[in-house]
Amino acid sequence: MATGEISAPGSTEKDEVVQPAQTPGGRALPVDPDLEFIRALRRSGGEFLKKCYQCGTCSASCPLSPDLHPFPRKEMAWALWGLKDQLMTDPDVWLCHHCNDCSTNCPRTGRPGDVLAAIREQSIQHYAFPRFLARWVTRPAFIPVLLAIPALLLGLAMRFRDGIGNALGFSPPAGEEIVFSFMPDLPHWLINSFFGFFGLLAVAAAVVGVVRFTRGLKSSSVWGDDPQPVKGVLASLGSVLLKILVHDRFTSCETDHSRSISHFFVLFGFLSLSLVTFWVITGPINPLIRGDFVYPFSFWSPWKLLANVGGLAVLTGCLLMIWERLYFGHLAGTSSYFDWVLVWSLFLVVITGFATEVLHYLRMVPHRHVIYFIHLVFVFALLVYLPYSKLAHMLYRTTAMVLAERFGREAGGGTAR
Repeated sequence: MATGEISAPGSTEKDEVVQPAQTPGGRALPVDPDLEFIRALRRSGGEFLKKCYQCGTCSASCPLSPDLHPFPRKEMAWALWGLKDQLMTDPDVWLCHHCNDCSTNCPRTGRPGDVLAAIREQSIQHYAFPRFLARWVTRPAFIPVLLAIPALLLGLAMRFRDGIGNALGFSPPAGEEIVFSFMPDLPHWLINSFFGFFGLLAVAAAVVGVVRFTRGLKSSSVWGDDPQPVKGVLASLGSVLLKILVHDRFTSCETDHSRSISHFFVLFGFLSLSLVTFWVITGPINPLIRGDFVYPFSFWSPWKLLANVGGLAVLTGCLLMIWERLYFGHLAGTSSYFDWVLVWSLFLVVITGFATEVLHYLRMVPHRHVIYFIHLVFVFALLVYLPYSKLAHMLYRTTAMVLAERFGREAGGGTAR
């Protein structure tokens, strides 16, 4: 078959009508199918891909799809053709919120929502830095390695605690108040230094990935030949953040409207825990704190209460997600390993955190030390591996939404000129 032509998507006969592949703008698109990419999509949850016969029902039923070059029909075609480069630079892949209106209306049970979720997983691997970590996070065989890394690093931090403290100029706090730390071998300053260092590495890796991703999206054909911004960057960012906070994209869904509830719990629980963590990290230098900064907090401390409420919110959201996936999979979509890793990571972080708190107040030694160490391992895995896990959706989807807002690419609008 000549390059630049391909059998009609969804065809099963070799003598089907042959048609040229085109971009949304109508330009001829040379076709060089990436067969390994197609296989990767099927492994990631896009096994229904070949059921698509391009009827367009998915795009017609999606409440988030823009009028100009709507999705996910074109994404299904590009995936069938193995056009990895087109999909890796396609912002519409990220404007999809996997509500599954398209999947439940598909006459062939092709599940476009699952296919786009698989494309997003491949996109994270494509842009991640370093890329091998993204491959590890998506493969069950590497779970022992991914957990052994923080365990080993924490062990080394404990072993060389005194040397690190002397090098950084830290000394044990002096005072009359007796404070029971979660783990004497891992004092507050060492935890802050440890997670601060590796957190900065994770941020740097995330920035590299997002910069690569942004450059890719800007080259997409869906913007048209001469796209012109309709909003400023800050105005677009503010609008997108508001949409995320109120979850209006999820509440637009008809098939699985309840998903907005579980995501709402997880989002605001995570934000609460992040706020408390920021307060703890900046405690010794925070100008808003008057008097001595004492950590761990007492049970009735406002910050401890906020952390507990946030933890309960995340736990509730995780349990709802697990329930939806186990009993309403036909609505929630096929859950891949990539999905389950995030859900269980959040669950284990919260459960071990509560267990640490209870054992700390009961003064159970060494139980509380062991659980706290395990909790820190899971926290490391959740936060430091964020640029490579499904949690990276926060970065990639937000970036795509900001660009779409800036260039007016949203339901009811278009930008091609």
